[in-house]
Amino acid sequence: MSKRVLVPSVIGVVALGALAAGGYAMASTATEPTVKNGTASYTAPSQKSEGKLTYTADVSDDSGVREVRVIAWPASSELDPTKAELRHVDKAECRSTSDETSRCTYTLKVTRQDAADLEEGTWHVSVLATAKDGDTKFVPRAATFDVTR
Repeated sequence: MSKRVLVPSVIGVVALGALAAGGYAMASTATEPTVKNGTASYTAPSQKSEGKLTYTADVSDDSGVREVRVIAWPASSELDPTKAELRHVDKAECRSTSDETSRCTYTLKVTRQDAADLEEGTWHVSVLATAKDGDTKFVPRAATFDVTR
């Protein structure tokens, strides 16, 4: 084989390798889910009805949303849940608003007995969003709300 043919062949292989590597890097660039517009509210139970804690957020990922897990905890307790701990808490109900975004709502009914046991004051909501491709986003303080009697 002549040198003139060998040199362009090596350059071609290097160029193809670079294009393939660049394409792989672009294809494997994963984005973690986003959690936006998160709000939390607490309604104390009354003589006529149960109370509730509600957390709602818009969750997005380029692959779609698999699940969102939520936990509420009193700020004064200094519990500060971790990402690993949130894998074992309640799920929010998510409804797709597009291929990539879901509106997720977590609702917890609160009886009068439950309310009597709740610590008054500021509470935090922690969230773990998981995308369909397995990417996760942990938000340790996604929202706050106040518990009053």
